[in-house]
Amino acid sequence: MGVPQWLDASFFGVLGLLIGSFLNVVIYRFPVMLEAQWKAECAELAGKDTAPAKKFNLAVPRSRCLKCGHQIRWFENIPVLSYLFLCGKCSGCAAPISLRYPLVELASGALFFYCGWKWGLTPSALVWSGFGATLLALGFIDWDTTLLPDDMTLPLLWAGLIAAALQWTSVTLPAALWGAVAGYVSLWLVYWGFKLVTGKEGMGFGDFKLFATLGAWFGWQALVPIILMASVIGAIVGIAMKFSSALREGGYVPFGPFLAGAGLTAMFFGADAILRFVGL
Repeated sequence: MGVPQWLDASFFGVLGLLIGSFLNVVIYRFPVMLEAQWKAECAELAGKDTAPAKKFNLAVPRSRCLKCGHQIRWFENIPVLSYLFLCGKCSGCAAPISLRYPLVELASGALFFYCGWKWGLTPSALVWSGFGATLLALGFIDWDTTLLPDDMTLPLLWAGLIAAALQWTSVTLPAALWGAVAGYVSLWLVYWGFKLVTGKEGMGFGDFKLFATLGAWFGWQALVPIILMASVIGAIVGIAMKFSSALREGGYVPFGPFLAGAGLTAMFFGADAILRFVGL
């Protein structure tokens, strides 16, 4: 007798909650780590002596309250439950804890639950869970910092090609390969066309790589519906932010979160559903 479907899904859901807690660390710390690395490299190239920096990575130091420095204890770091138990406040200084933390954990848990439900305890469920978790982190990082780190997008692109080669996704390797090529080249052409006409940069190089990554996971056939959905939702959000005076300095809205959102939608509902969503 096989393992019940709900048991596979529940296992993945709990795993997703734990991964979601880690994603919160990645979203906050990884851009800080990159900035420190860039500063150190610039100082080295300039021939300047730099004092050894305090160790700061995804594991060290332990999580603390950003306001009072209270070290988060293990029972204050249980996904979702700790937030509810603490009533959304630091136990040290009662400063409010961002609602984003439990929402990221819940989103990750839901992604993993879905993968466990659809694919069971299989390599396909594992790779799609990893895909969803990485997209979730990339979307928030880009929203916060306008960065789409190569250290995350490029491994995810290769993972899509490898998964296709091992038949862990429904995309053939040729479709995945040409999806990666077409994804990168298409936005690269848009970037240079916009720059030649306006003299401005309409997007970053990270967007090319993320779109190439989505092509590797879904195949070249899915690129049009994915870019359509990302563009439509991005335009709606951008217009809403403009009218509410919520745009950042320079009036830009990062495109990566909408690409990531369209990729997650394609994972859940398929590319054809995106075309129906945008009315095509």
